[in-house]
Amino acid sequence: MFSKEESRQLRHEFWTSFGKSFPRKWMLYDTKLKGLSFKFHFDTKSALVAFDLEDNLENRINYWEKLLSLKGILLEEFLPDALFEETYYLDNHKEISRIYVPLDQNASIHNKNTWQTVMLFFNEKMALFEAFFNDYKEVIES
Repeated sequence: MFSKEESRQLRHEFWTSFGKSFPRKWMLYDTKLKGLSFKFHFDTKSALVAFDLEDNLENRINYWEKLLSLKGILLEEFLPDALFEETYYLDNHKEISRIYVPLDQNASIHNKNTWQTVMLFFNEKMALFEAFFNDYKEVIES
């Protein structure tokens, strides 16, 4: 068991190491579309890369319908293991819509032996999410 300070330090060390290992500017919140963002998530139980829709319900539905129309392309050409959840609850109980790819093996930010696997996973999957978004941004925002 780690103290809060030890856990905070490990998280900081992971993200610093990830940034040094894969030095590039990720799109993340800079999609230019309100309420749409990409996220990396890594905690003591799992790791995933996500495309989140967090705007008001009307805009979320609008974007979700467009993303559903592109689902086949995303799954066939970019991320065959992507999961679509129209209603997804964050830990703070906020309701969003999410498309995400979970790492299919056990990983913990507290276990440095899993870090390299997670970093490679993050780099590969986020690059594919961003490529899909860049190719189909005009469809999504129309």
